[in-house]
Amino acid sequence: MTLSFFDQFMSPTYLGIPLIALALSLPWILYPKPATRWLNNRLITLQGWFINRFTQQIFQPLSLEGHKWAALLASLMLFLITLNMLGLLPYTFTPTTQLSLNMAFAVPLWLATVIIGMRNQPTHALGHLLPEGTPTPLIPILIIIETISLFIRPLALGVRLTANLTAGHLLIQLIATAAFVLLPLMPTVAILTAVLLFLLTLLEVAVAMIQAYVFVLLLSLYLQENV
Repeated sequence: MTLSFFDQFMSPTYLGIPLIALALSLPWILYPKPATRWLNNRLITLQGWFINRFTQQIFQPLSLEGHKWAALLASLMLFLITLNMLGLLPYTFTPTTQLSLNMAFAVPLWLATVIIGMRNQPTHALGHLLPEGTPTPLIPILIIIETISLFIRPLALGVRLTANLTAGHLLIQLIATAAFVLLPLMPTVAILTAVLLFLLTLLEVAVAMIQAYVFVLLLSLYLQENV
């Protein structure tokens, strides 16, 4: 049976049962639970410092009304980072390479920000559809364009995360296959290819963290427009 490069993105099953639920629940098992002791260990202290720094950076431009989203977006950030990083391990499955999963994250959260804006300040929310100072003949065209751009936002969130992770995994597999094939033929070229593979893996670690951060950052910007 010949395997395709895209087989790594298929949802794994065991006895006909999809294992994506197990992959989604694994990140929450890995993180330590805060204890009731006054002094925590280094891991919990580092985890708390990271969450505090992240929430300060994301929610500093937002009003107090938007701070209610701090726990949700911080949890989403940790969840996406963990899923992306675990997907770089050998013989693992990355759920965030599935567009359906990323859209399931993006659409409800984007829709929640839009509903909040329409409920709290409908005039301001609808004002985003028409920039100030627009010439009268261009008003219908700009309203249509801004409406389309508004509804494209969740699609852009999901596709950006899916495309970046999928492209990175494909590049790693292609270069690893090339290094394996070249090893008996041209060992020197195979070693150089392996070095390139190592550097690409470091880049993919950075991409895995940055894409999770960008996903949450864009959601906070959408929230900032509506609160």
